[in-house]
Amino acid sequence: MISEKQSFNRNLIIGILLSASFVTILNQTLIIIAIPPIMSDFQINPSQAQWLTTAFMLTNGILIPVTAFFIERFSSKHLLVAALSIFSLGTLVGAIAPSFSMLLLARIVQAVGAGIMMPLMQTVMLTLFPPEKRGSAMGLVGLVTGFAPAIGPTLAGWLIIHFSWRSLFYTVLPVSLIVLLLAIFLMKNVTEQKQIKIDLISIVFSTFGWGGLLYGFSIAGTAGWTSAQVIGTISVGAVALFIFILRQLKLKQPMLEFRVFNSPMFAVTTILSVLVFATMVGTQTLLPIYAQDIASFTALESGLMLLPGALIMGFMSPVTGRVFDRFGGKWLSVSGFSIITVSLILYANLSLDTSIVWIATIFFIMMIGISMMMMPLMTAGINALPRHLIPHGTAMSNTIRMVGGSIGTAILVSVMSNASLNTSLQQPKQAAMVGIQDAFMIASIVGILGILLSFRVKKQETINREKGKILNE
Repeated sequence: MISEKQSFNRNLIIGILLSASFVTILNQTLIIIAIPPIMSDFQINPSQAQWLTTAFMLTNGILIPVTAFFIERFSSKHLLVAALSIFSLGTLVGAIAPSFSMLLLARIVQAVGAGIMMPLMQTVMLTLFPPEKRGSAMGLVGLVTGFAPAIGPTLAGWLIIHFSWRSLFYTVLPVSLIVLLLAIFLMKNVTEQKQIKIDLISIVFSTFGWGGLLYGFSIAGTAGWTSAQVIGTISVGAVALFIFILRQLKLKQPMLEFRVFNSPMFAVTTILSVLVFATMVGTQTLLPIYAQDIASFTALESGLMLLPGALIMGFMSPVTGRVFDRFGGKWLSVSGFSIITVSLILYANLSLDTSIVWIATIFFIMMIGISMMMMPLMTAGINALPRHLIPHGTAMSNTIRMVGGSIGTAILVSVMSNASLNTSLQQPKQAAMVGIQDAFMIASIVGILGILLSFRVKKQETINREKGKILNE
């Protein structure tokens, strides 16, 4: 085992990592607003333009499982510098892209850097802090991951009005380069390296497995569950993932260690994290549809409707992190899911003339509940793992959460579409309203399941005993 023993300034490293993560998350939220002008410039249709976000998500989903190997094999400094360099290159190409195909390639290159960066940041943060202080540390991560999406759409709208969509890339690029320079000169290695070889067969099956599931579920809501494309990609993904898992269990040095699920606490918190993420992403998908297509709000009003909720989630994350460190995750999870469930039930009773202020207020309250669980649940799961499994735990948690978000969104969009088509109401808006109500009712049931499962979250003393058992296996 190779370890680069050196002194380092923990706060400086945290600052660099959080800045790098902020840039990558901000970049993702900026591009969503830029899709209409990009369509106009390159004369492409919505299905083609959507690949700018779909390709980014797919590349992330494929890269994240591999990061556990990267983090164990390479130093955290070299890995961060590589990720930022790749991301910056993609940003530059995106700014000067002469064609849509080149812009799409730029987005894929950006996603490679971002896919490495997020699990690396979480792993390093969890490595730098002892278990009893990890809640506060991950609360800082929640602050960044909540604040960047909150300001992204508003910033993008202002830049596009005054300049062009290319200004989004030119805005991100200098910030990315500054963080890259800081990483080159100030970042230190804080993780341990192992002399392990990468298994190319595992990478192939991981790519087809996670990629197939992500793509299949992401298009299921619009293409339909019986579509040959959906059935085909999900089937290929499921088979490839099954083979990938079998191979990881047989390898002495697996690329992704599925034995993290030997910890009941990690398994429970991962399932809960998926439920939280799925309801959050599903709600953020359904509300703009309701606001613009049914209630006739403008795109700007739709964005402002979600802004207070996104901001409160960011500001609450450090607070809930400290609460987790002191009291644990059980009652945070029970309380958080209770708040989410009540909010979803209220959304299930939306009408054609519901006030935008009321919708924004419910979302604000709902995001308080989500902030009580998003980072604390992940931290509770990682705390149940021995130190050497932290890279695998973060990679596994991020990957499964992303797949769960895709599945949850696809199910809710399908429920909405089917309910709208099967209702006896003739008015399009009234029929769509029935679909929205049914989708939120299904989401409410998911919230109730989350409340019940939250009672399985255990105290830190029990977690420590489980960790000891894993170390002895």
